[in-house]
Amino acid sequence: MQHIADIINFLETIAPLRLQEDYDNCGLVCGDANTHCFGAIIALDLTDEVIKESIEKKFNLIVVHHPPIFKGLKKIDAGDPVTRMLLECIRHGIAVYAIHTNLDNVIWGVNGEIASRLGLEKIQVLSPLPGTHGQLNTYVPKDHAENVKNALFKVGAGAIGLYDECSFSCAGEGSFRALKGANPFTGTEGNRHLEQELKLEFIFPVHLQAEIISALNAAHPYETVAYNIVPLENRFLELGGGAIGTLPAPVSEKDVLERIKSVFKTGVIRHSAFSGKSIQRIAVCGGSGKSMIHSALKQKADLYFTADLGYHDFFTPAGKMLLADIGHFESEQYTSDLLERVIKEKFPTFAVLKTGRYTNPVNYFL
Repeated sequence: MQHIADIINFLETIAPLRLQEDYDNCGLVCGDANTHCFGAIIALDLTDEVIKESIEKKFNLIVVHHPPIFKGLKKIDAGDPVTRMLLECIRHGIAVYAIHTNLDNVIWGVNGEIASRLGLEKIQVLSPLPGTHGQLNTYVPKDHAENVKNALFKVGAGAIGLYDECSFSCAGEGSFRALKGANPFTGTEGNRHLEQELKLEFIFPVHLQAEIISALNAAHPYETVAYNIVPLENRFLELGGGAIGTLPAPVSEKDVLERIKSVFKTGVIRHSAFSGKSIQRIAVCGGSGKSMIHSALKQKADLYFTADLGYHDFFTPAGKMLLADIGHFESEQYTSDLLERVIKEKFPTFAVLKTGRYTNPVNYFL
């Protein structure tokens, strides 16, 4: 049987907490990760109905996209709706885990799912994040270089986009002198030793730094390992907000909105004025994505759709791009399907179920 921690560790491997935005509150919201997990309900939001469903099915984990707690709680007041729901979860031993903007900021996550559902091709991140990678440099005796490289590759060093096991090496001569009390791998105490070494360089995701340094120290033959880490400002196209891709063929503005309306089951789409241009290059962002309007324009999107746009936002494209708001829930609704799918793939015998409750708080009068 799986522990709740097993599910959490898997989710944080594929969508690291470090990738969440500063304002966010991802992770375990309440509950004990060290207990056995009898099943998980996947939902966009934590609601009374979702909790009731979890209780009925005797599942003790709810995985939600939207964290129920965004701001610090100053008191436990059962009259507050969020507090009341969390107290109900605690009473029934249900853990609540939120996976929000960290899932937005991986290309396979929320926005990759939206782009795939619409049939886009050549999908990449719309607004890549800075500071997601570093460079590791270390020095290894030639005969041990392959062993060290393999150990680092195994824990994720050298992964760049659709490539892995990437590294660079150059030969040189290293020197060191073992002082009293040292236990040198080679050379003798008190004498300078010269060793033919390779300098190895790897790019790595910074959220894996601790594991990578641990693997380096374990695989390296030297008693004291020399290495340095350089922060990188490179922006990698698999980490960041939104997504952009292309349709197989151009379509009209009305036809693409009809397709979006059908795929995302939205009763109404707010949009900027039609320009008569064909639509093929499309940018998307699940949830509140007004901050990426300029990114979509910069990347020459024909259409950008998201949610929670304000009145003045529709002026921004100025005829250069069609801008559309399809609704917050509507844009992110397939996140539950995505999470159910990846958890089932990892734990094929584990009971995981997308909620049968409709959690959209917005209703439309048509």
